[in-house]
Amino acid sequence: MDEPVAVQDLTEDAARAELARLAELIETANRAYHTLDAPEISDAEYDALRRRNAEIEARFPQLKRADSPSDRVGAAVAEGFGKVRHAVRMLSLENAFDDADVAEFQERVRKYLNYSDPLTFTAEPKIDGLSLSLRYEGGELVQAATRGDGEVGENVTENARTIADIPQKLAGAPDVLEVRGEVYMSHDDFAALNERQAAAGDRRFANPRNAAAGSLRQLDPEITRARPLRFFAYAWGELSAPLADTQMGAIERLAELGFVINPLTGLCAGPEEMLAVYRRIEGQRATLGYDIDGVVYKVNDLALQRRLGFRSATPRWAIAHKFPAELAWTRLEAIDIQVGRTGALSPVARLSPVTVGGVVVSNATLHNEDYIAGRDAKGQTIRGGRDIRVGDWVEVYRAGDVIPKISDVDLARRPEGAVPYTFPTTCPECGSEALREPGDAVRRCTGGLICPAQAVERLKHFVSRAAFDIEGLGAKQVEAFYKDGWITQPADIFTLEDRYGSGIQQLKHREGWGEKSAANLFAAIREKRQIPLHRLIFALGIRHVGESASALLAAHYGSWAAFETAMSTAEPGSGAAWQDLIAIDGVGAVMATSLVTTFHQDAERAAIDALVAHLSVQDAVRRGAVESPIAGKTVVFTGTLERMTRAEAKARAEELGAKVAGSVSAKTDLLVAGPGAGSKAKKAAELGIEVIDEDAWLALAGSG
Repeated sequence: MDEPVAVQDLTEDAARAELARLAELIETANRAYHTLDAPEISDAEYDALRRRNAEIEARFPQLKRADSPSDRVGAAVAEGFGKVRHAVRMLSLENAFDDADVAEFQERVRKYLNYSDPLTFTAEPKIDGLSLSLRYEGGELVQAATRGDGEVGENVTENARTIADIPQKLAGAPDVLEVRGEVYMSHDDFAALNERQAAAGDRRFANPRNAAAGSLRQLDPEITRARPLRFFAYAWGELSAPLADTQMGAIERLAELGFVINPLTGLCAGPEEMLAVYRRIEGQRATLGYDIDGVVYKVNDLALQRRLGFRSATPRWAIAHKFPAELAWTRLEAIDIQVGRTGALSPVARLSPVTVGGVVVSNATLHNEDYIAGRDAKGQTIRGGRDIRVGDWVEVYRAGDVIPKISDVDLARRPEGAVPYTFPTTCPECGSEALREPGDAVRRCTGGLICPAQAVERLKHFVSRAAFDIEGLGAKQVEAFYKDGWITQPADIFTLEDRYGSGIQQLKHREGWGEKSAANLFAAIREKRQIPLHRLIFALGIRHVGESASALLAAHYGSWAAFETAMSTAEPGSGAAWQDLIAIDGVGAVMATSLVTTFHQDAERAAIDALVAHLSVQDAVRRGAVESPIAGKTVVFTGTLERMTRAEAKARAEELGAKVAGSVSAKTDLLVAGPGAGSKAKKAAELGIEVIDEDAWLALAGSG
């Protein structure tokens, strides 16, 4: 993983810029893997990106972004399937990469719970497939859904019914039971499927995971039926009655109900036994007959799991210990530059095709100009200072089934005449100057809306799932319409029917279109003239403003009129509108500056105004745990809590709909003060803020 600057050496400004870069890279990787089934970076690279993000957030907690990748799971659902909102979220797992991480996992559990009694953990192989949730009511399978973004998945019920490992009826199960597990394909079945694909003249699948995901997502269940899919059960969602008191007991109960569980699942008494199981499973990996990419450890006691609860995107009671990456050598044929939505110039390595872990790869990310030059952002060497040149033999790695990264260079095989790569200082798409801001690892095109690459990427973002999500107007259609001048900015989408629905040049006459498909597109566009506020804010594609930040902004301002007025009147660094903006929990100065700057730029503002003129923007729907006595209130904890750790108390307060702040202000509603409370208690008294002790807090928390 490229680490331009060691986390401990980052300045606050550099940390802001790095968190922004990481958020963009991780969001792109999530969509490629979860929504498109077409991964673009390796598991190891993805894990390293998330780990670096978490390390920076730990060092600079005040800089955590509203759209932080640590708060995200998966990606939006694909087209073609109905959407299912999970009754209980389907989360991802935090990763461990070495022995020390496993020991630290146990210590974190103990510290969070203030727990000194013996702990036991389950250990099971981490199946490399597609997550699936099966809902049974009265013993009948009524719904199957993919994970999606963790909140909303795809309805694949009819396809799931074709998988032999999935029972259609259960005897003796709770009245409501959601069983969760992994759909996968064995190596032998995968090879046989690819032989049939080749014989029929159809495309071959790259690996078993993609084959399983593609098979489960067929719109025709009969195609899924013909594919050899399997299912391992390992978890559960909503329950009307407990399965057992322990993780192991619950898994055994699932087996009794007729589900296939992994036979390698076992119990461990601490890190030494966990690591022994890890090494035993790793040694069996090549002979299992299906793909795994690590071992998952879970706290066995379900009562402790409930106390540990969840972070925004991962449970505190589980961790995935990943296997090391796989390596191969090949020749670097060329370096291409791709320009993204925010103008970032991203170098891509074009490789002589090479097989890495059974998958042929020919592309890899090169991150940025510093990585190519063999240095970090502070000018210090990486890879021993070895730069990367066209013609070099390079070492690539992958951990799983996706496109690799370049990790090293063989100088002994460097061809004569190979010259250092010169990173462009002008945009290859529009010729505008490409600048690199201080503290930013990325060089960006300054062309803005005149840059065709940025314009197309912005339009793709605008119609993406989390934005306007216009059925029938995807990336391919956007590129074609832009190339022909039909759509150059978002507002053009909403005049498309007026301009190309009649007359000589009509959409229905374009290649690949007909009267029905054109009518369907126009109808889909009309439907999206009404858009929720948070989707509109996200769709604008403002740098540093992701889905979570858009939701925060929408919830704070409530309406487009209020949001637009605030952004138009705010001045970076001063004034009431600016102070109100940066006071939003999760909005920092970098994001705020990006927002305000966008609304103050004439071209950007004109494009936004032209768009909004065609829309009816729906006000934000304010949500909260209305039955909780602290929902919507701002709570501060101070002093020493004796019956619950501070972390557990904060998590509980947020579950009940409260906002937890770190300091007392006039906006604070409640101060929970334990022994040793000092200046915060004094300030609360001066402001007339209600102060309660830990017993009163526990009574409140228990009533939610």
